[in-house]
Amino acid sequence: MRVAATEFGVFPTACLRMAIGALAMLPLLAWRGLLGQMMQNWKLIARVGLFNSAIPFTCYAFAVLHITTGLSAILNATVPMFAALVAWLWLGQKLSPQRVAGIVIGFVGIALLAGDQAALKGDAVWLSIASIAACLVATLCYGITGNVIKQHLSHLHPWVIAGGTMLAAALWLAIPALLNLPAHMPSAHAWGGLILVGVLCSAVAFMMYFELLQRTDSTKAMSVTYLITVFGVFYGVLFLDERLTLWMLFCAAVALLGTALATGLIKPREASAV
Repeated sequence: MRVAATEFGVFPTACLRMAIGALAMLPLLAWRGLLGQMMQNWKLIARVGLFNSAIPFTCYAFAVLHITTGLSAILNATVPMFAALVAWLWLGQKLSPQRVAGIVIGFVGIALLAGDQAALKGDAVWLSIASIAACLVATLCYGITGNVIKQHLSHLHPWVIAGGTMLAAALWLAIPALLNLPAHMPSAHAWGGLILVGVLCSAVAFMMYFELLQRTDSTKAMSVTYLITVFGVFYGVLFLDERLTLWMLFCAAVALLGTALATGLIKPREASAV
């Protein structure tokens, strides 16, 4: 997103990412005969697309221009906390001690990693603060829409939710994108990054994520966002020449442990009968 947003700008990056993802999905929906299901539920899908895709991806496209990618990935890990809070306040969902512990441990890993990885860039303090706020707005949107999808769209095929919300997001962002077109044609490098993030990180990822969301509850599904931080750091090392230390590896391990506990991958051993 940083590669694309640097040349395309914030709104065109978010809009084209969603448009590319939708274009990758529509032939699959047509092949499976799911276009009718998408059209029958277009009003709710459009509203979810605004809060699950259009707003968050615009926020992140803005944020990565002013703060480190590591910090934006770290902030993304607050999604399970927002999801759990929304589920508790809105749906009255109870959290088991194990899941609470998993979320806390995962957040501790993220916080420890933040101390080593999340230095603000440059002297534009207010832009940095606004970028952090934008990331938190995005994660709050994810926390809300995860619960909405679980409650009101679970009867739909996951591909319908994925393709429909991306198409809706592209339409929501079309006018802002057209009003903020780049002055010059972006490079092939920027186009390549945008296509990759549209197809792999949007279409393919959404297909898997919404499938997961239907198989489990929203807090468990969103706990995988802890992994975004880990991979975000590793990709920063691989593509942006960021440094990797033993401390970072330790923090990543703590985050992975928390994710495993929060999602039930690791379960406490039951006491043996005496």
